Amino acid sequence: MKILTLLLPLIGTTLGAAMVFFMKNAIGEKLQHLLLGFAAGVMIAASVWSLLIPSIEMSEAKGNFAFVPAAVGFLLGIAMLLAMDTFVPHLHMDSEKPEGPDKGLKKTTMMMLAVTIHNIPEGMAVGVAFAGALSGKTSITAASAFVLALGIAIQNFPEGAIVSMPLIGEGFSKKKAFLCGFGSGVVEPIGTVVTIWLTAFMVPVLPYLLSFAAGAMFYVVIEELIPESQVGEHSNIGTIGAAFGFVVMMVLDVALG
Repeated sequence: MKILTLLLPLIGTTLGAAMVFFMKNAIGEKLQHLLLGFAAGVMIAASVWSLLIPSIEMSEAKGNFAFVPAAVGFLLGIAMLLAMDTFVPHLHMDSEKPEGPDKGLKKTTMMMLAVTIHNIPEGMAVGVAFAGALSGKTSITAASAFVLALGIAIQNFPEGAIVSMPLIGEGFSKKKAFLCGFGSGVVEPIGTVVTIWLTAFMVPVLPYLLSFAAGAMFYVVIEELIPESQVGEHSNIGTIGAAFGFVVMMVLDVALG
């Protein structure tokens, strides 16, 4: 189960990317808005129930100001993603204007970098939750870490398809588009393993690391997922997707975690 927990997010991305072999056309605008909103809802719920609440509970058990690690770690997570967004050249979906410094990179390369920035917090979140379960010093259980990984895998499925399908229109073969989608998710298990390794040496700051991962995920939701789910017409569809994603992740965490 431990190995499955680590690999679940990548499995979700891989299955989504594999849709290039089964779908003839790109994902429609309505469906894309719904899926992006769903992903945003899952990440918000995961940040609260799987990361911020355990961070606060762990601080309360130590008799400290419970809000300090949660607030400080959350803001540091936001700051890290803001720095990456500023200094790494990347291109968001449905955008023609790159962000970050101009390095003369190809459009597809910058799109891959954008997805990589997006996926790093998810790998960190699974890693720090898994480390919290292993430490035995938090309210996080192995089941909770598995549920978090499952929730991220669920929202990675549509993301994998959203990343890979447009590449067909860019002239990519189905195989190459699939490999690009798969490659965008590889950073997650790598981030998970690195975070677990680092946390083993920093158990006292685990509450900060939990909230740090939550802040990083919130940044992705606010900076990328929500705006992209509201572009153009049918913005209410993205909102509906976010509501369902939030409820699904909340139910999974409370019922199974």
